[in-house]
Amino acid sequence: MHSLEDSPPRRTREQLEAWVAEFEREEHCIAGSISVAPQEDDGEDDTGLVILRLRNASASIHMQPRSYDDPMWELTLSEQPESLSLSIHDIASLAAEYVIASNLCTFLQWKSLEWDRESGQRGD
Repeated sequence: MHSLEDSPPRRTREQLEAWVAEFEREEHCIAGSISVAPQEDDGEDDTGLVILRLRNASASIHMQPRSYDDPMWELTLSEQPESLSLSIHDIASLAAEYVIASNLCTFLQWKSLEWDRESGQRGD
C-alpha cells in the first residue's frame, strides 16, 4: 500500500477541467456534454471522474484512472434502462459519440502521463 507521499500526484478537479476544456477546443463536434464530477478520496485530493453525457442515448460514459497509482485510464458505459430504437443517422451519431469518448479518454491518459513525468513522479 502506498502512502500519499509515495504515490503519483492526484489530478485536481481544476486540472481535469482545464484538460477537458483543451480537448473541447481541439476536438470537432461534441454532441453531448462533458463534465468533471466533484469526487474526493479519503484525503484532501480529488480522485478525478470525467463524465460524457451522450446526446443520442440516455446512458453516459464515465472516465477515470484505473486505480490510485495507475496512470492508465478506463471507460465505463452506464447502463441503458430500456431498449433503444434509432434511425440509421442516429446510430451513426451514437457511434461518433463513442469515438469522441475514446478520444477523450486517450487524451486524458496522455495528459496524465505527461503531467506525471513533468512533476518527476513517474519516469516511464
